[in-house]
Amino acid sequence: MNSKVQSLNDFLAGQGRIALVEVAATKGSTPREKGAFMLVSASAISGTIGGGQLEYMAIDKARQLLFSHLEGEMTAKRSEGVVSEGTAKASSAAAATPPEGFAATLPSRGRGIRATLDVPLGPEIGQCCGGRVEVLIRLVDAALARELVTAAETEEANLPHVFLFGGGHVGQALAAAAALLPVHVVVVETREDALEGMPETVETRLTPMPEAVVREAPAGAAFVILTHDHALDFLIVAEVLKRGDTAYVGMIGSKTKKATFKNWFLKSAEGTEAEFARLVSPIGGDAVRDKRPRVIAAFAAAEIMTALVAHTTASNAGQQVQHDKSG
Repeated sequence: MNSKVQSLNDFLAGQGRIALVEVAATKGSTPREKGAFMLVSASAISGTIGGGQLEYMAIDKARQLLFSHLEGEMTAKRSEGVVSEGTAKASSAAAATPPEGFAATLPSRGRGIRATLDVPLGPEIGQCCGGRVEVLIRLVDAALARELVTAAETEEANLPHVFLFGGGHVGQALAAAAALLPVHVVVVETREDALEGMPETVETRLTPMPEAVVREAPAGAAFVILTHDHALDFLIVAEVLKRGDTAYVGMIGSKTKKATFKNWFLKSAEGTEAEFARLVSPIGGDAVRDKRPRVIAAFAAAEIMTALVAHTTASNAGQQVQHDKSG
């Protein structure tokens, strides 16, 4: 499993000089929230602050900062006799010619290895958001790199979990769709070959008892059951519905399958109507009647993400109420 933290470490280690471009403040309607950031090197970027022209301007300004810093380093080395005159002149010429773009005309302030852009998102830059964004650009040193990695580790540790039981065609498609979202995806299977070809950022678990994974899962997780065996589906869903702390419980299948499960769940699995009411089946809704795996996965991923956001919002509101009462 290749985590997003590992990808960040790889970028920091492999791109040479890097600038951090961060949304420092916002007013009105803006593409991204305060704290959103991206990393910019001379030839690559990682992440996004959104906004089309806003982002292009910020990238240009970041690369100007990188080139300017390179020129300063070469001048200092030349004065110390560390580099030859020819090398210094070539580097200075490159540094004096920053990438073309709007950023050169934008106001900036700060000194040394940082700059700030204050950008109105209006017709001046070909946008109509109407808000305003302040962007802070800093060169990444060792200390800042450690801060970024620590923050990424904390964020990754707190991502909501999505458990996919089954690695068939829909399971594969849903894993690929969910891997693009800010969630920790775990695919659980009883068949080893069904776990082949999963995205690098997806965790896989091979087990003869998938229901045991349900009991160990963290609170607030989403569960999607789509195995190759209906009896196994029923067993896993029943185990999930006994938990009262889930954000989403979905089972692939038809309305007939759902009715069959309900009859078994209430009569044989000692389930209740209230528990059954939490089951989403079929998954992905019925707005589009298309049974192709990738289409089902797209709608299901949106449905799951909506449920996770709603659950997090409700949990945060409840915690705030408790805090207010205790205070």
